[in-house]
Amino acid sequence: MRVLGVDPGLTRCGIGVVDSLPGRRVALVAVSVARTSANTPTEARLLALARTLGEWMDMYKPDAVAVERVFAQRNVMTVTGTAQVAGLAMVEAARRGIAVAVHTPTEVKAAVTGSGGAGKAQVQQMVRRLLRLEDPPTPADAADALALAICHVWRGNRAGQMARTGGGGAPGGPAGAGASGGTTAAQRQWLEAERAARRRR
Repeated sequence: MRVLGVDPGLTRCGIGVVDSLPGRRVALVAVSVARTSANTPTEARLLALARTLGEWMDMYKPDAVAVERVFAQRNVMTVTGTAQVAGLAMVEAARRGIAVAVHTPTEVKAAVTGSGGAGKAQVQQMVRRLLRLEDPPTPADAADALALAICHVWRGNRAGQMARTGGGGAPGGPAGAGASGGTTAAQRQWLEAERAARRRR
């Protein structure tokens, strides 16, 4: 599976692509941050971001696009731009027949770090470890996009089955579960984050 993650933002939009590998490993394909200027009209900024997102989808041909779910409790101006860019990512994926998934920030943090309350620095460090990079991805928007993609890779495989059944047992959790029965603490936190997200929908 190849997943393109989008951390939506009008000023900075993180874009990251990862491939799934055997043994629940993931590999970096590409990562970047698309930027637009606040001095540019909003419609022009959105057009530029739509083009960039479309170009990435055409270039890397992902099997799925994972987008961060936008929450209304953020600053109104910020959430408006974020929601607009999230919508662009979904539209560009739909035009190409690419599956779209939406993940909450808590879900992504729990998947990658084992804690739904992890800070940005912790997410960056775990993304670095999981992708076997020399340095953490910067800025945080880039790391968040990769974390979204990693979350969806795991959720689309064994993690998705765990979420549907509530069961465990199997190799590979977000923080390195073993092959014995039951779920790890990280997996349980991840599943609870998914359940909470579904309750809020």
